[in-house]
Order: sequence, then structure tokens, then C-alpha cells
Amino acid sequence: MTTIFDGPFIGNCQCAQCRTLNCTYNQWKALQNAVSCCGSVNHETGRNPIATQINDKTRAKNADIVSPFALAETPRLDPAKFQDPDVTAKGETRASVYMTGLTTLWINTGTLCNLACASCYIESSPTNDALVYIRHDEVVAYLDEIRADNLPTEEIAFTGGEPFMNPDMIAIIETCLERGFNVLVLSNAMRPMRRHEDALLSIKAQYGERLTIRVSLDHHSQTVHEGERGANSWDKAISGLKWLSDNGFAIAVAGRHLADESDADARAGFQALFDRENLRLDTDNMDQFMQFPEMDDQADIAEITTACWDILNVAPDSIMCASSRMVVKHKGADKPTVAACTLLPYDPQFDMGQTLKEASRSVKLNHPHCARFCVLGGASCSA
Repeated sequence: MTTIFDGPFIGNCQCAQCRTLNCTYNQWKALQNAVSCCGSVNHETGRNPIATQINDKTRAKNADIVSPFALAETPRLDPAKFQDPDVTAKGETRASVYMTGLTTLWINTGTLCNLACASCYIESSPTNDALVYIRHDEVVAYLDEIRADNLPTEEIAFTGGEPFMNPDMIAIIETCLERGFNVLVLSNAMRPMRRHEDALLSIKAQYGERLTIRVSLDHHSQTVHEGERGANSWDKAISGLKWLSDNGFAIAVAGRHLADESDADARAGFQALFDRENLRLDTDNMDQFMQFPEMDDQADIAEITTACWDILNVAPDSIMCASSRMVVKHKGADKPTVAACTLLPYDPQFDMGQTLKEASRSVKLNHPHCARFCVLGGASCSA
């Protein structure tokens, strides 16, 4: 099963990593193969060299865990596909998406997470710091650029990892709201978020529904959800979601459905869950509920050509990268950079530069996620 670091902190280790994870010293020590975490963190930069050394081990362990959402019956991706940014494997012109205006700026808060899910697209875990914690001042620099260039940005959205593990998260949220932006935070609603209950209640009292917290709940059944996220993850997520709902926060849920489960059946299952738990959520309201397609980049999928827009009756400006970008900070980098998409923070062909101005150029749809998630799946990380 996947591993959850969600217990109370014990022992004498007082490093930032342990305090942030709320882990037990014994749990962390076992994961590190008996190497104490307090020797692994550079407190000035937040970098964790030991975590880097064992990321391959974490991935290897997760490779043995079969996600309940895996596309097991789908043929594997043709290796000739998604090789040339301009031309598909069949020699046709690859589709591109032009920026129509930056309405949503996504910011990755760092890939560290209190969970290690079976099929996390960004490989977040308690040890993966490939994307390090972004700092408050680094976020402010992008807010300043939005203001200086009079960009049409309405929303600042945060994803991880688990955003509430970032020690600057509350200050970042407050600054974005003070600047007049709406704020969306993607969270698993577990202990990292619950540590900030008082601060979140204060923010809600001042800014109301301009802050939305979207909770990741992989399935409407505990068995499937924990098959993806690990034992004992269900009750904590439901508890956090109920706390948000009971306290009047603007909330949403992001879920998935199984390969043999229809969209309608999954929505009915989620609505039954919401009703049973007295949650203020409606699966027919796109602002409150969305279902994402599976993102297996090794499963075969059609490449998107310029002819596909008319064939599929899909407008390029409806695709997520027409109106959003994501700021990331790679481990070892001096400054953050801007990625074309929330789903592709590691692929260098989608690294658009350090500024939002640089990142405003068109995006060539040269990745399986572009096809499966956005164009054919019709999905978007924003509501």
C-alpha cells in the first residue's frame, strides 16, 4: 500500500521537514533506510539531498502498486508518437494553442506531500522535492509582473505536492487576496491543512468565497480511494472536507471514475456520498465538482493535428494552456520558471522561461497529456 505520513510528531528531531510533515521520527527514519532526516535538510534553501537519493526507490516501490485507475487494457504508446514538436508520427502538422490571455496563474508550491499515491502524475511524496517550496517573495514577483503588464489575470491557483506543507502558504494566500485575486488551493484536506484552521477561518472571515479549496477525493468509495492514496487516508480526507463545509468555505471536489464505471454512475456515487455526509456540494455544478480522465502517459493515444479542431469541434482557445501557465521552482535553480501546463512541470519542451511575458508564446501539443486530458478528455485544472 502507499505510505501516509500523517501521525503526530514524536522524538527529538526538530528539522523543518519533520515539523512540516507531522511525521513520526520512526516512520521517516524507516523510509530513509535508517538515515535521520535532520541531517538531510539545508535549512536555508529547503533542499533535501537525501530525498533526492531515494526518489528512485520511492518510484520503484510505487511501480509495484497497481492503481485502481490504471488503464491496464489500453495498448502501450507507439514510441514514434510525440517525438517531433512540429509534426506527428504520421507526418501531419501538430496542433498548437495560442495564448489568448492569462486569466489563471497556477503556482506549484513544491512536490513534497504527506501522501505517496499510486499514480500521482507529478510523483509527489514525502520525499520528492524535485520542485522545491516556492517562497512568498517569489510569488510576489509574479503578482508584480501581472500588475505592471496589466495582464487579465483573475485567479491565482495553487497545487503541489500538498500546498499547506509549504511554510509560506498562509502568507502567500493572504497576499494574493489582498491584491484582489481570487484564490484556488488544491489540497487533500488532511493534517497539513488542518494545522492552519485558525488562519483559514480568519482568511474566510475577511475574504469570504474569494478563497476556494478543492479537495482531491479519488473515488466515492473508501476502498478505491485508499487503493490509490493508501490505508487510513479516507476518514482524514472526509473529516477535512466536512470541516471546510461545516465552516462555510467555498469548496470543490476533484474525483475520478474507474475504467469500467460510467461518468454518470460515478457522479451519482459522489452525490450520494455528499448527501450522506451533509456536504454542500452538487456534482452538476462545475464549480463544485469535476472528474478527471486518467493520465497514463505510456498508454496509446491519438496525436492532435491542426485538422482535429474541426473534426472534434473543439476550439483551441478552450484548451487550458490558452489562458493559464504554472510557476515552478526546480531544485537547485536560482529562480522559478514558468511551465506551459500544470501537468508538465518536468518536461523541458514545456519550460517557457522565467517571466510571464516569455511564457506567453504558443504551446505545441507534443505530449500524451495534451491529447488525453485536455483535447480528447475535455478537462481543465481550472473550473
